Amino acid sequence: MRKAVNEAIKTHYGRSDLAAVILAALEAAGADIQKLSLEELAPIDEFHIRGRAATLELAKAADLRSTKRVLDIGSGIGGTSRCLAKEFGCRVTGIDLTDEYCQVASMLTAMVGLDGLADYRQGDATNLPFEDNEFDVVWTEHVAMNIPDKHRFYSEIYRVLRPGGTLAIYDVLAGASEAVLFPVPWARTPDTSFLVSPDELRDLLQDAGFTITDWKDTTAEACEWFVNLAERIRREGFPVLGFHLLMGNDFRTMAQNQGRNLEEGRISLGQIISVK
Repeated sequence: MRKAVNEAIKTHYGRSDLAAVILAALEAAGADIQKLSLEELAPIDEFHIRGRAATLELAKAADLRSTKRVLDIGSGIGGTSRCLAKEFGCRVTGIDLTDEYCQVASMLTAMVGLDGLADYRQGDATNLPFEDNEFDVVWTEHVAMNIPDKHRFYSEIYRVLRPGGTLAIYDVLAGASEAVLFPVPWARTPDTSFLVSPDELRDLLQDAGFTITDWKDTTAEACEWFVNLAERIRREGFPVLGFHLLMGNDFRTMAQNQGRNLEEGRISLGQIISVK
């Protein structure tokens, strides 16, 4: 099952011409790709609800510092790892299932001069290619929704964390109301969507050996963010540079469904800090 799911997820996210598409969009948006900045990458850089604001909130909750070695699971095109490297000076390794994302992440990170602090490799989050006790922080934003074997996922995270290390999570969770409306950014059909409820996540983390030290429901903030995003799109249309470059022509429907899922309580958002 895992192999079939992984291939379906790669198909969902993968795009063979992604690097060329992003570079062309950057130039069309007026960016100088010879002097690229993180600010110019912002519209595509952090593919999760509330973007960089959510990343910085999670980093504060995790007490991130320059001395920490961080593993970013589901690193996408590298936006979060670049942000952590620049803002906190920490060393970040990103791992993602999608080959194209890893290639683009490496390219963009080199273009903004952060390749000395951030690197990327393709791999499976349930079979991490790292030694035991290798990282101070494991970081995951909007990733577990695509992982069916969550027991193995959190056990692997526990394994690669050093004793006293921190797991920082920002994830989409199952809501208390009806089923999710598809397509959404992480899945076009239910076949690759594996949400758990907040209570189920608590049990999974505790079963893996973690102690939960902080839990914040950020669903209300996510709803407000989506309302503002929808209004901006209504007024201005989709920007030249945006997440539709990653997800294709049906991203508009995905975004609309995501907003409805939040508003109707079909999904919730959680920011969780746990310690090994």
